[in-house]
Amino acid sequence: MDTLANALNSIKVSETKGLQLAQVKPASKTIREVLTLLQSEGFIASFDFIDDGKSGIFQVKLLGKINNCGVIKPRFPVNAKTWEKFEQRFLPAKNVGLLIVSTSKGLKTHVMAKNENVGGRLLCYVY
Repeated sequence: MDTLANALNSIKVSETKGLQLAQVKPASKTIREVLTLLQSEGFIASFDFIDDGKSGIFQVKLLGKINNCGVIKPRFPVNAKTWEKFEQRFLPAKNVGLLIVSTSKGLKTHVMAKNENVGGRLLCYVY
């Protein structure tokens, strides 16, 4: 079971239906970091953690800006020189959307990772 895939799928379905809220469960640190990156990049408005006595739920307020999102399986390793190849593969056009990558310095967008000249493993895409 891939909790990140379930989270992004519930966000995508809620966006497609035109809803303003999406519930993501179960909550995890990785999902919290991905939601923080999406909020900083302007794809979602905000998110709140709701403690349900189990693992918790994130309630995400949507802006209607996400056309597609999903996880990248297998989690391809990317070094600082091969960003262009994966941008062409997973994003629809240049400078549209973002890739989220797990680096040794934490989760980052592909733009931040390129600026810091680091690589990592691809987690998901959003546009």
